[in-house]
Amino acid sequence: MTALDVVIMAAGKGTRMKSSRPKVLHTLAGRPMAAHVVAAARALEPRRVVIVTGHGAAGVEHALGRLPRDANAPALQFVRQEPQLGTGHAVRQAAPLLGQDGTVVVLNGDVPLISSDAIARLAAASGGARLALLTVVLDDPTGYGRIVRDAGAAVRGIVEHKDASEAQRAIREVYTGIMAAPARHLHGWLGRITNDNAQHEYYLSDVAALAVADGVEVLGLPTADAVQVTGVNSARQLAELERAWQLRQAQALMDDFGTRLADPARFDLRGTLDVGPDVEIDVGCVFEGAVSLGEGVRIGAHCVIANAAIAAGAVIHPFTHIDGGAAGGVAVGEGALVGPFARLRPGALLGAEVHIGNFVEVKNSTLAAGAKANHLAYLGDATVGELVNYGAGAITANYDGANKHRTVIEADVHVGSNCVLVAPVTLGAGGTVAGGSTITKDAPAGALSVARGKQVTIPDWKRPTTAAKS
Repeated sequence: MTALDVVIMAAGKGTRMKSSRPKVLHTLAGRPMAAHVVAAARALEPRRVVIVTGHGAAGVEHALGRLPRDANAPALQFVRQEPQLGTGHAVRQAAPLLGQDGTVVVLNGDVPLISSDAIARLAAASGGARLALLTVVLDDPTGYGRIVRDAGAAVRGIVEHKDASEAQRAIREVYTGIMAAPARHLHGWLGRITNDNAQHEYYLSDVAALAVADGVEVLGLPTADAVQVTGVNSARQLAELERAWQLRQAQALMDDFGTRLADPARFDLRGTLDVGPDVEIDVGCVFEGAVSLGEGVRIGAHCVIANAAIAAGAVIHPFTHIDGGAAGGVAVGEGALVGPFARLRPGALLGAEVHIGNFVEVKNSTLAAGAKANHLAYLGDATVGELVNYGAGAITANYDGANKHRTVIEADVHVGSNCVLVAPVTLGAGGTVAGGSTITKDAPAGALSVARGKQVTIPDWKRPTTAAKS
């Protein structure tokens, strides 16, 4: 393949979105629409990627400039289109940053599901010598530029909807807004585009007729996949595209890995999901960041799981929230049981057969095999040994107002209900903490530790009554 430069147009306001947020920053599958386009472009290892911004330029540049990239991926370059005078005018702003050789691919920041394979095929068809247009046949082509072909089916030009005759509007093959052009010709064509049209804009699509006039071959390459070339102009269109994308992810899981989804229409993937065999996922679950599910994992209804590794045989009961954060991650061991209504925060590392029950929160804590915290408890900044039983209402008081401190609970400790473990503190192996205790000092192994006020009973005590009014 010849040298490849990519231009992504991201200057539009998106008035029909009815939002102050720039259109290309509205999210699909948990990422800004334009971020999907950047990822598809970078997958081809282009020489450069130039993004044309306009409305909300500073916000768009800030958001896209923070996207992670591999070492071999080019840094994004930004140019601004002010004012916005059409697609041809937009690419003209990028022209000074583009090479004079190779191929230039033009993409749209509001067409988020374009695949890197489709871009690669288009660039290869251009080969730095031909103009290649990605087209699609639509039942309703209203609003799109029509592909005009001669009797031999050669492309002669593109006519925008507002400028098309009735006969041309009957054409169902349309231009998707995505093209690959020979760089050595594109610079000249951009300078020759005029705004002599119904909208008085500089249409990039006019380069097709200019290419024909210059004797450059123009290829119209139809795609059968309308979803990947669908643009977003409204909140409704974004929601429709979201569901189409999510259904594809669900179908891929079922077809490729045999994942059992209770309802593919109620499944959301907003990152990456690696699954083993015999995984079951109930309705309404959301997966974010990087999540892996081992063999035989079962996920109950309405769970939200982000940045977590869940080992074979584990069961995540309904309404559990697992969030491994950006760095800490969450790990759930083989055969562990979590939930319902549990919360695992960054740094929660659960060993095999650990039980975390309803309304239990775990943060930055390691629980060894067989440990249990079955209900209404908090474990923060703790190291918990094997077979520990952590009672209802117990908490680690890990923060003194300035610093976090660690609690160590050694193997086979039993912590009674409604206990407060004031860190830093260590509970020795095999010990027991009586219910209602506030532990502020290390407890020795094998001992019973009690730290609570003595119960006092006052016989024949009378409850106070309201004084009689005089």
